[in-house]
Amino acid sequence: MGSKVWLTHYDKGVPVSIDYPKIPLHQLLEDSARKFPDQACTIFKGARISYKKMDEITDKISAALAALGVKKGDRVGIFIPNTPQFVMAYFGILKAGGVVVAINPLYTPTEIEYQVNDAGIEVMFVMSNFYKNVKALQPNTKIKTLIVTNIKETLPPVLSVLFTLAKEKKGGFRVEGSLQEGDFWLKSLISKYSAADRPPLVIMPDDVALFQYSGGTTGVSKAAVALHRNVVANSLQLKNWLKPLGEKNEITLMAIPLFHVYGMVAGMNSGIAGGYSLVMVPNARDIPDVLENIDKYHPTVFPGVPTLYNALNNNKEVLAGKHDLSSIKACVSGSAPLMRETKEKFEKLSGGVVFEGYGLSEAPTATHCNPLQGANKTGSIGMPLPDVDCKIISLDDGVTELSTGDVGELVVRGPQVMKGYHNMPTETANALRNLGDGGDPWLFTGDIARMDEDGYFYIVDRKKELIKPGGYQVWPREVEEVITANPKVLEAGVAGIPDPYRGETVKAWIVLKPGQSMTEDEVKAFCKEKLAAYKVPTHIEFRDELPKTTVGKILRRELVRQHKEKNS
Repeated sequence: MGSKVWLTHYDKGVPVSIDYPKIPLHQLLEDSARKFPDQACTIFKGARISYKKMDEITDKISAALAALGVKKGDRVGIFIPNTPQFVMAYFGILKAGGVVVAINPLYTPTEIEYQVNDAGIEVMFVMSNFYKNVKALQPNTKIKTLIVTNIKETLPPVLSVLFTLAKEKKGGFRVEGSLQEGDFWLKSLISKYSAADRPPLVIMPDDVALFQYSGGTTGVSKAAVALHRNVVANSLQLKNWLKPLGEKNEITLMAIPLFHVYGMVAGMNSGIAGGYSLVMVPNARDIPDVLENIDKYHPTVFPGVPTLYNALNNNKEVLAGKHDLSSIKACVSGSAPLMRETKEKFEKLSGGVVFEGYGLSEAPTATHCNPLQGANKTGSIGMPLPDVDCKIISLDDGVTELSTGDVGELVVRGPQVMKGYHNMPTETANALRNLGDGGDPWLFTGDIARMDEDGYFYIVDRKKELIKPGGYQVWPREVEEVITANPKVLEAGVAGIPDPYRGETVKAWIVLKPGQSMTEDEVKAFCKEKLAAYKVPTHIEFRDELPKTTVGKILRRELVRQHKEKNS
């Protein structure tokens, strides 16, 4: 596997290696502000902020943070959905020498408190509708200052007035009275400082840029520590992967959450590196808003997740031809397996290319992707990005490199791989290991995969989610792919549940398409045509929806928990 056969299948113009500039991450914004000063950096409900303006605003925020006592290396939180304020806070923190800790706005107080305390956050940017909840948990943390912003601050003037009258109080965005002592409005802070007040810091490529928390779906949430050079490298790898689009300014539909490393790096950072305009969508589950943004701004690049593409595929207005998706040229799909039907249907609706990629918080974010113009293999995560090396390692000894076609654990090495986990030396040692071949350690992904003769990789499943009925091995993803191939099925989750006879057995949770009906026997008969008997689900549950992460990944562990609770 050491021959890197995949390099011969790169699209024309995509480099096999990149000369990475030795710059801090925020210089990507500064460089684009020089190259494209009047180009829109963000577009939100019609309000455009140019690259020049965004650069100036983030200089002011860095000055404000320095005045508030933020020093180089301090962790600063962002608790904001996809709005221009997220971009402002993100680059303002980096310019102040801080470390960005983006927190999921849908988290419970307990989850927020854990991450705030683990990272040691003392200053946090908060959207006004979350202010009350964060203040309630503040006594249990080291938070000293909240910098608050209202969604209306970046709306066009007319919409801002309408929002104040109709939605601000109803949506919980109005902060009654004044902010508590020690807290500040972002708008007020920006007005107090000039770009010239930005602290004269020297920030090096090996300084820490991000604490990116894993979702905790396979255990305790861990903070992957990414250096400036790690994120710069991945941003430029992704920018170069899209070179076949040409040098024309692209418009990115920014619907995937920015707090998630996929949206942050594959959407925001790579887009800013290319001078793209980012159309901000605060809630990707609001399909009418997604479609309105497509209609108005005609995005050309649409990073997304299968559930989002699936929702558009089955939207009645889209199917009736009421929305034109033809501006979309490139859709990078990540975070969850992309089923063949979802891919082919969206490509037919838009005329664009949906190509699956792969990444993880520990290599923020992408390591693999299908090519834009070359063979786009359904079911494959594609090839390693420039300067990424990969191996498939034996599950038996965790050391032996396997041959083409063999199934084992995927390990990767590249310039985007994290430094390690924050305050977790044992977990870091388990994830980053030397294999006696010199060079940097390899990142053990925990994903089971194989490589074909062309250097395309295929994820079989998560190492921890293997089902063992009667000693056999069943990978949930394989069963899910078979079930979702049935035209009546919208989506499915598969996992192992306790069984008194087999030790563990296969269960499927299925959501049918609107208007469809199906019996358990029909599902089993359909599966028996394509799967060995021991892989066919013995238990089937039809549901209206499945629990998912905010980026659309089905929570198999939660399904198992619910099953056990129901049957205890």
